[in-house]
Amino acid sequence: MSYKNPEPSPAAETVALDSGPMSPEASASLLDDPHEWSAFGRPVGPSATHDPEPDASRPWDSHVVLQGMHCAACALTIEEALRRVPGVERAEVSAATQRARVVWHPAQVLPSQWMAAVERAGYQAFPARDAFAREVRKRESRRALWRWLVAGLCMMQVMMYAWPAYSSKPGDLTQEMEALLRWASWVLSLPVVLFACGPFFSNALRDVRARRVSMDLPVALGMLITFVVSTLGTFDPSGPFGAEVFFDSLTMFVFFLLSGRLLEMRLRDRTAGALEAVMNRLPDSVERRAADGRWERVATRRLQAGDTVRVLAGEAFPADGEICEGSTHADEALLTGESTPVLRRAGDRVAAGSYNLDAAVLVKLTAVGEGTQFAQIVALMESASMQKPRLAQLADRVARPFLVAVLAAAALAAAWWWSTSPSQALMVAAAVLIVTCPCALSLATPVAMLTAAGTLARSGVLVRNLQGLEALAAVDTLVFDKTGTLTRDGMAVRSLQPGSGVDAAEALALAGLLARQSVHPASRAVARAADANADAAALADRWQIMQVHERAGFGMLATVSDIEHPAKPRHLRLGSLRHTGALEQAGSALQQVVLTEDGEGAPRELLRFDLSEDLRAEAPAVVAQLRAAGIEVMLLSGDRDAAVKRVAARTGIATAVGDCTPQDKLARLQAAQAAGRQVAMVGDGLNDGPVLAGAHVSFAFGRAVPLARSRSDFVVLGEHLELVAQTLLLARRTLRIVRQNLGWAAAYNAVSVPLALAGWMPAWLAGLGMALSSLLVVLNAARLARAMPLQPSAAAAPAVAGPAPALSGAV
Repeated sequence: MSYKNPEPSPAAETVALDSGPMSPEASASLLDDPHEWSAFGRPVGPSATHDPEPDASRPWDSHVVLQGMHCAACALTIEEALRRVPGVERAEVSAATQRARVVWHPAQVLPSQWMAAVERAGYQAFPARDAFAREVRKRESRRALWRWLVAGLCMMQVMMYAWPAYSSKPGDLTQEMEALLRWASWVLSLPVVLFACGPFFSNALRDVRARRVSMDLPVALGMLITFVVSTLGTFDPSGPFGAEVFFDSLTMFVFFLLSGRLLEMRLRDRTAGALEAVMNRLPDSVERRAADGRWERVATRRLQAGDTVRVLAGEAFPADGEICEGSTHADEALLTGESTPVLRRAGDRVAAGSYNLDAAVLVKLTAVGEGTQFAQIVALMESASMQKPRLAQLADRVARPFLVAVLAAAALAAAWWWSTSPSQALMVAAAVLIVTCPCALSLATPVAMLTAAGTLARSGVLVRNLQGLEALAAVDTLVFDKTGTLTRDGMAVRSLQPGSGVDAAEALALAGLLARQSVHPASRAVARAADANADAAALADRWQIMQVHERAGFGMLATVSDIEHPAKPRHLRLGSLRHTGALEQAGSALQQVVLTEDGEGAPRELLRFDLSEDLRAEAPAVVAQLRAAGIEVMLLSGDRDAAVKRVAARTGIATAVGDCTPQDKLARLQAAQAAGRQVAMVGDGLNDGPVLAGAHVSFAFGRAVPLARSRSDFVVLGEHLELVAQTLLLARRTLRIVRQNLGWAAAYNAVSVPLALAGWMPAWLAGLGMALSSLLVVLNAARLARAMPLQPSAAAAPAVAGPAPALSGAV
């Protein structure tokens, strides 16, 4: 059915008051309104359904964007300011993403109060998913561009006036001409000092008032010393500072520094900023059908399950739902890792965060807010972006003492050179202050890690734990589960074998009733077989479940009652052979799932299912790639040992063990760790919780995994096993780049500091070195965004031919 966009009525043009962006002049009551908290946070703890009334009894986890910070010392300052606020349980600030995560208790503190603490510390905080926060970023970028242009224009003019002093011979310039050139340079340096250098001076003044040290303080002192010495030489040419002026060095230094920061800002927005772009892809507002049939535009956070919304072409779907009118193609790359749009018609489900590409459609919402898969993905990405890897934490701890040492070194250098020449002494101190700013050191690790996380997110791999990249780079052993990992998630029932004297339709209906209580691939296959059988479907409403329990790695245990005879409950088991007590059939090459009934004596077998699944086409190539990279590959599965070894032979895995319970897998993994191996685990997340948590680093593979309950470090959203191997290789490359960045930062300071102390490095060269040092770190990290494109090559490859494996213990 095609959908035609009706003519908008006057009522349809109305927009809810809360759909606009929050302005900086917004009253504190707006931020403190509990209905606004969900716009930039969520309550801590499980939230199964979306509640339109915010929960003020639990702590809230909020994310804000920060303005005015430039370094690791700024991050530490904001963290300290937030942690001093009563009611703030936790505060984490990332210098690389300029975001903060705050866990706070509504009963003790409100958002306006802890945001005011950030403002008192000299910075500004804005709700991370507020439209105004994005406008602030754009405005800050435009101001940075204007400062850079002013500094560049003035630098060129000052260099033109300074050139005669460098190129002329003694006597070529008269005293009046030299004084005129100095005054012209001084006038042209004023816009640089008063406008282009404004953020450095304001940040340094803020730090002095707060009695703390940040990276802007030594830079601002270097600028101020250079300008003051040159100004004294201009006003009093015959005085102690009149021998030489340094306006050219000042303007060049400022231009180089602003160039580095401008490029750094652009690169950060393109790499680590890609995470923020994903987080903010939901529309701010959407058209909702009111009770009287009119269309009204309301804020996305005001939507509730059951609402009908109109999503226009080019808009993102605001929540999970089902199309009730119209058809379109949807871009679901974020959720599946697939870049090819998929057709969605009336009756099909659509997911929040995916884009409507073709035409307007009407969607009835089924899950909103925290109940959507998109919200779970955003929660994982936000958590990862705020984490600090161990190397970054070390750099943060070193940054502040290093800055104090820089100030002391500059003072000692000035004292040492003062007897030679006061002017030279102050310029040496300025060079020391400028060249030793540890910006590169503080950026070395987080920029590389966040760039890698952004690259993986665009390819369908979510990084839950940023430190997992460090651990993954050191992995030498990788353990695969089989069902849903090496084999495809989908399974099919090949044949049914009813027990002696058993009504097959009745047994199939009972099996389907139990199977619908599980999300395991084998259970879903049994449920589909029951639904497809007309006789079994007719009996589906005859029984009801009184009690059900699923034992990971074994199967379902349930008590059901006949509606007509409720006094005679039946105790049923559906699952593996050892769980149900059924006997193994000799010669079976398929996975067998059995339905048995407990009674007096041995369990009675009601129905046996033969199931099969396909080995992933890319599995042999992935195993070969891992082995070529020096990784030992193992296979641990709950399926029968013979079936596991057949799959291992087909994929090239040398070590394979079947008949493993989750506890058996964990024991074998711990044994490998005790032998000194660094182990990664790849599982489907359904019954591998203990072993995923016990590995050094882990992958949850498959879209069926509830992301919020995942215990893994990485979540593979798509259907491509290649992403596991490519993630491991990217992690190794990321750690190499981190080491390169740290090595460069250390080498740069080791060479530059002695040169500056010896007076062999002028201020302009110090500024160039500092800017290039930070820029090189960011550019080196940016290679991770394109060095290894994670585009699976076997997206449409056919399944591997051959006999289906037997997976008798996988339910």
